[in-house]
Amino acid sequence: MPVELDSTVVQRNAERVNTHRAGKPIVIIGMMGAGKSTVGKRVAHFLNLDFVDSDDEIELAAGMPIPDIFETHGEEEFRAGETRVIARLLRTRRDAIISTGGGAFMDATTRKNIAQHGICVWLKADVELLFERVSRRNTRPLLHTPDPFGTLKALVDQRYPTYAEADLTVMSHEATHEQIASEIIEALAEHLDPNKKSD
Repeated sequence: MPVELDSTVVQRNAERVNTHRAGKPIVIIGMMGAGKSTVGKRVAHFLNLDFVDSDDEIELAAGMPIPDIFETHGEEEFRAGETRVIARLLRTRRDAIISTGGGAFMDATTRKNIAQHGICVWLKADVELLFERVSRRNTRPLLHTPDPFGTLKALVDQRYPTYAEADLTVMSHEATHEQIASEIIEALAEHLDPNKKSD
């Protein structure tokens, strides 16, 4: 049974976030399948901000889809482009929710840029939930292996300690995108305006 959202509370929390975010974009990090784009769009809607997917911006800059970038130029070149694009977005899209690719936050330069110029939210999910979601589509170049679950589990084990450096963590779970988005906004409100408790 979906939880009924209290739109008044969501709106009040959204106002607190916008009052206290000091012109910084909100950056959503996490694994593939965590819901960064779908949930991020709802967060942007609630906060009346733009939504930008860094993967879309990378494809735009490269003039080709991400799987083709991997195939043509290799992962190292893709990561270098990703770092440049995210640095640009942090400078130019301050009134935005920026969703990043799963590997973006592993880059030390990107972590430093996000820490300086953004507010970082880790949308965290259990590996079983991630695998169930990513298995629905065959568009993940890193999972084209004989053991995709093992590959995903290895990525989770490698990345989660670094993801934990985010400003705050919100669990992705089986709920509506709107519900998760409202939980992100509540967590942001508490993080940015800790002296005032939400109802």
